[in-house]
Amino acid sequence: MKIRLDKIASVTRNCRLSQDVVLSDQITAKSGYVVAVKALEDKSVYNQLELVSGRMTRICKGDLIAGVFGERKALRGYTGVIPASVKVGDEINMLNLGGVVGKCISENPDLGPALRLEVLGAIQVFPSIEDRVGIAAHIGMNAIALKSTLERSVPLILVSGTCMSAGKTYACCKIVQGLSHAGLKVGAAKLTGVSLMKDTLDMVDFGAERAINFTDAGLVSTVSQKVTEVAKGLIAELNRGKLDAIVLELGDGILGEYGVQELLSDKQLLSYVKCQVCCANDPVAAWGAVEQLKKYGITLDVISGPATDNQVGVSFIEGTMAVRAINARTSGPALGEFVLGTLRKAAGGA
Repeated sequence: MKIRLDKIASVTRNCRLSQDVVLSDQITAKSGYVVAVKALEDKSVYNQLELVSGRMTRICKGDLIAGVFGERKALRGYTGVIPASVKVGDEINMLNLGGVVGKCISENPDLGPALRLEVLGAIQVFPSIEDRVGIAAHIGMNAIALKSTLERSVPLILVSGTCMSAGKTYACCKIVQGLSHAGLKVGAAKLTGVSLMKDTLDMVDFGAERAINFTDAGLVSTVSQKVTEVAKGLIAELNRGKLDAIVLELGDGILGEYGVQELLSDKQLLSYVKCQVCCANDPVAAWGAVEQLKKYGITLDVISGPATDNQVGVSFIEGTMAVRAINARTSGPALGEFVLGTLRKAAGGA
């Protein structure tokens, strides 16, 4: 069956779909496979979709959408899984703004029930113009190659957080901006989380030469996935450019199910990290982050996020934990200057 899509979600971008697609009723219910769905309702909240262009659009009842099967386990969003099997006509849900679809098993009260979708079929692609039989589209197509080892890298700045919405992306942006204004060529990557282009596009807006994420390496989300090879693949890809530094965001929190702990445990990766930044929601979270990261042999250089929104939090962090505290929103240039100074110190003052 042929249909014309109304909207193509950003998570599908590696497949380079056109609006007109061919569907199959043979559906592979596994992470990364692309499926056509129809929106069954209108919603007043969490009703947007990020397109392959990066632009946000509203989902309307009846829209035909290209999405991708995946998992999500978000404290401040939806939790969803991929059903054991899926057939045409089944009802599933939109799990995130990037177009990840599956069965919602837990809702956030601020968002209401997840948008209901009807499965129309598996989207087929035709790698050669001469092909008459398509193959199931998967976001592993045209993906950045994974790497088991990282043989070299420019200095890395690692930005972690205690939870979703702790200010990690904004901190990354202000660090990128500060380093760029100092004359450095900076790359950026988001290594863990659920597929969405917004964060990396923001980093480009703040001066990154290039910004990529795990979906560029073929992952819908980093839930239940081995992420070290993905991270090293992304870093190796960025190192192909003539960069001076790379800013890395770890989506979700240092405690969670998105693979952050796996990256924090990788000594080879950490050997290239010259500045450790953590964003915390409150002073207790800041204290917990310092203690948790000690288990990985990591000493934080600076804490940012809502815990540093005023002098109360800054004084607690710097006085109690002896870690520098700089708010990205109110003191963005200072955060950039601090990270630049840390990089210069690591390079022997160069």
